Amino acid sequence: MSEFVTVAKVGAIPEGTGGTFQVGDRLVAVFNRDGQYYAIDDLCPHMGASLGAGCMDGEGIVTCPWHAWHFAVKDGTWCDNPRIKIDAFEVRVVGDEIQVKSTPMGKGE
Repeated sequence: MSEFVTVAKVGAIPEGTGGTFQVGDRLVAVFNRDGQYYAIDDLCPHMGASLGAGCMDGEGIVTCPWHAWHFAVKDGTWCDNPRIKIDAFEVRVVGDEIQVKSTPMGKGE
């Protein structure tokens, strides 16, 4: 059964940045873009760099800090080949807590 995991308090992830958090047995990168929170798999599929440590542009594209692969934070799409995606996770805010669902979107319960 999927559940939501609290990863941070509202305000802990500054606008335009991201961070890496443990959600179940996975590392998930959570980003704050225009006051909305998005979560994708933290590990770049190329060589495993942390996407939470990458830079996000104003369009919501995060760049891997090692080899500059680009991913959309809203759904995990790899920008160089949109047919390929990394996992994205549902995010909600409850009170002052940012919570990430433990099961990736589209993966069922």
